[in-house]
Amino acid sequence: MEVVVQAQCPSPSLSLPAAGVSNMVSKLAKACTLRISPEKLNFIVSDKVANGGVSMWCELEQENFFSEFQMEGVSAENNEIYLELTAENLSRALKTAQNARALKVKLTNKHFPCLTISIELLSVSSSSRIVTHDIPVKVIPRKLWKDLQEPAVPDADVSIYLPVLKTMKSIVEKMKNISNHLIIEANLSGELNLKIETELVCVTTHFKDLGNPPAARDAAARDRDPAQMAEVHLDIRRLLQFLAGQQVGPTKAVCNIVSNKMVHFDLLHEDVSLQYFIPAFS
Repeated sequence: MEVVVQAQCPSPSLSLPAAGVSNMVSKLAKACTLRISPEKLNFIVSDKVANGGVSMWCELEQENFFSEFQMEGVSAENNEIYLELTAENLSRALKTAQNARALKVKLTNKHFPCLTISIELLSVSSSSRIVTHDIPVKVIPRKLWKDLQEPAVPDADVSIYLPVLKTMKSIVEKMKNISNHLIIEANLSGELNLKIETELVCVTTHFKDLGNPPAARDAAARDRDPAQMAEVHLDIRRLLQFLAGQQVGPTKAVCNIVSNKMVHFDLLHEDVSLQYFIPAFS
């Protein structure tokens, strides 16, 4: 079983998109699964939402990140590799590639399975040196793959575009000082509220004119009053963890609310898509 990935930089300065992705993932989860296939890379967190855990599905197209790519999976019919790793280890390794000339990733066995990252760096004298990182991984057997598939997107009661995520993060950080949970509610008129309620105080932040995705709006509007709010109670720490992981504003950000069950965030960062599921607070 082997995976070889090579990325050749067209200029002496390499701002590797995968470094930003791995940094984002490391803020969302301590451990994750890396799924490698001929066309795509996926970072997966699969805590069971039904049991109160969050889930994440992050997808990258191979051709947008690597100039050369070779892999051999279990078989031609199951040409995939699933690796469990510590997200922060990968993030630290890729941070050293910010000014790399070339980067190579390979699955190796050095007394234990490793994702070996070799980075060619240019020095001031234009000579090069190689920095190698061996990241311990666990190869996940095929019988467990069924638990690591792309999550089914639930039928939402309301879908709405999100406001600027940095603004949301600032507000939620302040609310966290008052309560451990938060209510997020939205309707089909482009209104979204962040609300906390305690015995002593009720605080609500209102966002208006955010807009709703056309398809979701048209489908739901047939059976729903546009002004009617759908709401879900969330663990405020889980929401803040998600917002803290978004270092760069997405080109698209949608919030899908399944009343009293979960919230599903669907983000698009140029060549990277991210789905994040947070269950209702219990």
